[in-house]
Amino acid sequence: MSSSALPITHKRLETGFSEDFYCQVVISAHNKVSHFDSDELNIICSSNIQIHGQRSSAKDIAQRYQARRNISDLYSNLNGAFWLLIVDKKNQTISLVNDHVGIQPCYYTLQNGNLYISDSLKLIKQQESVSCTLAPQAIYNYFYFHCIPAPDTIYKECFKLAPANAVIFDANGAFTTENLYRPIFAKHLDNPQQAHIDCLSVIEQTVKQQVTSDCGAFLSGGLDSSTVAGMLAKHQQPAKTFSIGFEVPAFDETAYAQITAEHFNTQHETLYLKPEMAAKEFVKVAQYFDEPFGNSSAMAAYFCATFAREHGVTHLLAGDGGDELFAGNERYAKQKVFEHFHQAPKWLQALPRLAFNNPLAANLPGLKKATSYIKQADVPLPDRLENYNFIKQLGADNMFPAAFLTEVDQEQPIELKRQRYKQCTSDDPVDSMLYLDWKFTLADNDLVKVTKMCELAGVTVDFPLLDRKLVDFSCTIPAEIKLPGGELRDFYKKSCKSFLNEATLAKSKHGFGLPFGVWMKENQQLKELTLASLQAFKARKIVNDSLIDQALKAHQSVHAGYYGELIWIMVILELWLQGNE
Repeated sequence: MSSSALPITHKRLETGFSEDFYCQVVISAHNKVSHFDSDELNIICSSNIQIHGQRSSAKDIAQRYQARRNISDLYSNLNGAFWLLIVDKKNQTISLVNDHVGIQPCYYTLQNGNLYISDSLKLIKQQESVSCTLAPQAIYNYFYFHCIPAPDTIYKECFKLAPANAVIFDANGAFTTENLYRPIFAKHLDNPQQAHIDCLSVIEQTVKQQVTSDCGAFLSGGLDSSTVAGMLAKHQQPAKTFSIGFEVPAFDETAYAQITAEHFNTQHETLYLKPEMAAKEFVKVAQYFDEPFGNSSAMAAYFCATFAREHGVTHLLAGDGGDELFAGNERYAKQKVFEHFHQAPKWLQALPRLAFNNPLAANLPGLKKATSYIKQADVPLPDRLENYNFIKQLGADNMFPAAFLTEVDQEQPIELKRQRYKQCTSDDPVDSMLYLDWKFTLADNDLVKVTKMCELAGVTVDFPLLDRKLVDFSCTIPAEIKLPGGELRDFYKKSCKSFLNEATLAKSKHGFGLPFGVWMKENQQLKELTLASLQAFKARKIVNDSLIDQALKAHQSVHAGYYGELIWIMVILELWLQGNE
């Protein structure tokens, strides 16, 4: 389904707070909206907003807000995937905010006396009087993150909401931002056994409330998708589940998906994705996103959603979020190891530094690891998480022309991560990394991928594991119980021990990856598309020609997967620019 085929809702509001700030609010949205208007308030919100778990209207929101006229108080009662606009005529403010983990995208720009708001950046760009200029900083950030994190967009003049971040305009047109979701992370748990029971109970509630008659579920065979599929099977028979398989063994997880399907007796279907299939849809997928988006698993998500629709499913449940709530990513355990030294008293660090942190030790085979450990531990979080970033590994000067780098702040990407990391209310590094990932891994990346690819396939999607009830619950489980030592997802696995198959609980993390690097070597159509795209990309002078040449050469001779990913993000950027300039 093309974006032009989606329905569009239009709304216009007049706001005149002062002679200096007379603003018309222009709403264009693919999702349905609810509207309330009175002498004191104008409220517009997406139709899936909830108050205390009950779907609510703009009128319901108005009644809640009018009691105290404080958006923070109102926000504590909200749930769902939503964006919300409040024009407070009495207080002369315009407030715009989205849900707690940014499931619902919200873009905005203030131009020529108009505040344009939309769930689609492309709809804003279509407005006649809106200027959209490509931002070099956003392109640099894209290479850093493989996506463009909020609050920036690919266009200089346009912005998007970070999760739970309210943008508040005053009577003079000046604005402030406020993070409305900074939960308290618990340090102690009185009754772990009851918490295990409660965990599974909350998950069942969140899945149950999102089940519809035309429902199905993504199933990779991992913990999260298996849990969602199992809960779906409790409330719908037959439960329909869908997987993507690959003929490249290292990427294929269909055996684990089949284990879960048999365990819960789901009606399971598997599509084996082949390179010629991906080549046929490559351009369409790359150009559909509102902004350049370099997560290579988008292709698998699109084919899986399309496959589900072909089997009569128009609403999918996705398992995204469990790793970021209950500490399931390997980096959390790895960083704990470095934090032991980083947070140790200086006097305790002194002897290891003397012994290992010197040129002699750095060159001795038996001591190199100790030297490397100290050097990595000396880098504070969240900076240490970026050690394998392309820009960090290859160097910005080696990647980009000097003229391009003069237009960007090379520190901005890591500064965005530092700001989010510091906003966490906990001093535990695991809690802080989880909170960081709610934005950068989920809101800016994985949720964009799944939502947009389902939209392109013509299906809706919900994320039961990201319901606010479960996110709030996850914060009541201390970090050391979620991740004792290096045991990833320990609390969650114990909660699911009587529910999931033992093989699923023992399985290492995977997901819907894409073997693009391998395919590009084997499939002529993909190879030709790639080379043609990279040749066109060279002409833009965004990266050095030598980077493209180096990536192609290394892909053939060194590591197809690693350099295949670098080639992928450049090809995607070029194809997106071709379709959206």
